[in-house]
Amino acid sequence: MPEKNIYDDKYSEGGFYWGKKPSKSCYKVLKMKPPVEKTKLLVVGCGEGKNAVFFARNGYEITAFDLSPNGIEKTKKYAENLGLKINAFTADINEYRLDEDYDVIFSTGTLHYVPKESRKELLENYRKHTKIDGLNVLSVFVDKPFIGPAPEKEETAQKWISGELMTYYHDWKIEWSVEEIFDCNSSGIPHRHAMNRIAARKLE
Repeated sequence: MPEKNIYDDKYSEGGFYWGKKPSKSCYKVLKMKPPVEKTKLLVVGCGEGKNAVFFARNGYEITAFDLSPNGIEKTKKYAENLGLKINAFTADINEYRLDEDYDVIFSTGTLHYVPKESRKELLENYRKHTKIDGLNVLSVFVDKPFIGPAPEKEETAQKWISGELMTYYHDWKIEWSVEEIFDCNSSGIPHRHAMNRIAARKLE
């Protein structure tokens, strides 16, 4: 059985732990791969559904998974309340592998749970199941010596370094890449994160 998500209890509470505002990477997807025709999009680590619902509202066909059962339940209810359809289910990123193809694979705030020895195999699976002209739009927290650990103290979090994520897409077209340092107050304790974000397009 996969390890319990540390946010599962938080997701069972009222309100939205991460808020409802979508990630800024969502807008990059809208610009680079608008759903002018049927566009299948997978959200890896959907949490409470804020990004998955954003995409569904904008016309994408959404599949989403997360380790947290409460997060998946909240995602489904959020979508249903808006009259949207999302195929959401519980799965562990370190165990679940894709067996169908997508136009877009999207993930933010989840890849830091993947240990270094598993990253190449996992991302090769995502690459393989991305359609030609499709996108992988991914964000991962990276370690910086001048930024302290997050107050959540996630024991399953793994270290990533700046630029590492891009190396797995060196042979794809990099449409967008940025490193950001930003303030966060998700736990009620002000802190900072460093994050690498990329959007890579599969051309062949």
